[in-house]
Amino acid sequence: MYLLATATNFAARVESVPTAAWVRIAIAVAALVLVVVLLRAVAKMNKVVLGIIVLLVVTFIGFNWIYERDEPKWATPVVAKIANFFPSKSDLKH
Repeated sequence: MYLLATATNFAARVESVPTAAWVRIAIAVAALVLVVVLLRAVAKMNKVVLGIIVLLVVTFIGFNWIYERDEPKWATPVVAKIANFFPSKSDLKH
């Protein structure tokens, strides 16, 4: 009897979860699967090629942060020091 009441209670609680939450859960599971597949592919990749790809991505993101000055708060001290050597969008407006 208790098991039936628990199952009914669980089913009612699951039905009360909004559809948006289920969509977010599905997206999170799909993202986790994608990350695992990508990490397995990266593990098989030549490390020099991987290093070059990582360097290029970090460089593009870094220069974008310097030019736009829209870096996250944790990166502001480093970007502020480096930004003096490179042009930014605010420099070009004057």
